Amino acid sequence: MAKDKKSFVLRINGETMSALEKWAADEFRSVNGQLEWLITDALKKTGRFKVADDAVDENVNEKK
Repeated sequence: MAKDKKSFVLRINGETMSALEKWAADEFRSVNGQLEWLITDALKKTGRFKVADDAVDENVNEKK
């Protein structure tokens, strides 16, 4: 796990959480891993993430 990871609280409604849990399970990821993947993917697609692709892919694609 990267040393620079930070934790935060996220409030989400039950229906959204259930859908997220199912999606994460379908992808063999934890909910946390799925959220990290979604956020990183969105940042990369919009050109807002300026980290080397190898480092990003290594952390985000690991399935838990």
